[in-house]
Amino acid sequence: MNSDKIIAELKKMHPDARCELNFGTPFELLVAVILSAQCTDKRVNEVTDKLFKVYSTPSDFAALTNERLEPLIRSCGFYRNKSTSIIGAAKAIETRFGGMVPATMEELLTVPGVGRKTASVVLTVAFGIPAMPVDTHVFRVSHRLGLSGGKTPDDVEKDLKNRFPSEEWNALHHALIFHGRYICKALRPDCAACTLKDECVYIKAKEN
Repeated sequence: MNSDKIIAELKKMHPDARCELNFGTPFELLVAVILSAQCTDKRVNEVTDKLFKVYSTPSDFAALTNERLEPLIRSCGFYRNKSTSIIGAAKAIETRFGGMVPATMEELLTVPGVGRKTASVVLTVAFGIPAMPVDTHVFRVSHRLGLSGGKTPDDVEKDLKNRFPSEEWNALHHALIFHGRYICKALRPDCAACTLKDECVYIKAKEN
């Protein structure tokens, strides 16, 4: 199956694929993405629904202490590290970027707490800039569909970018996440609901 067909089938299965984190500004998205590490989007949204009503701008968060922020995000897990990352990011954005989240990969990667995946999500979701964030869902589905054999998220990102045109990266990213989240699950994939079974390395391996 060619790349166009794969994208078409993923879009058919997941016509509403999108970022499921709630946010109002690029900075709120950045905070939500940091909180989402090893945490469900549903839980993050529950936390940020209250959090962003009190603190929402880089200056708001830059003025916080870890002792103040940690209890507010505790339920997202790894709250100490996440608090340090969020406050550090807020201070950097406030002092070095005039309170505006930068819109380039190079600049985003200089912000404390921002790795390549987080930067890619901000670029694609907040700014509509083509990027290919690779989370656990994208990593798993890409391997199962034979789209990549990469051993690291960076390797998978390179493979997907090389295989698909840049104008499809954003839509593909969301579709792969939805596929991994709702159909091609880690432990109990719903293969009956998948129209890409003929491409699935996972199924072929099980059959052999």
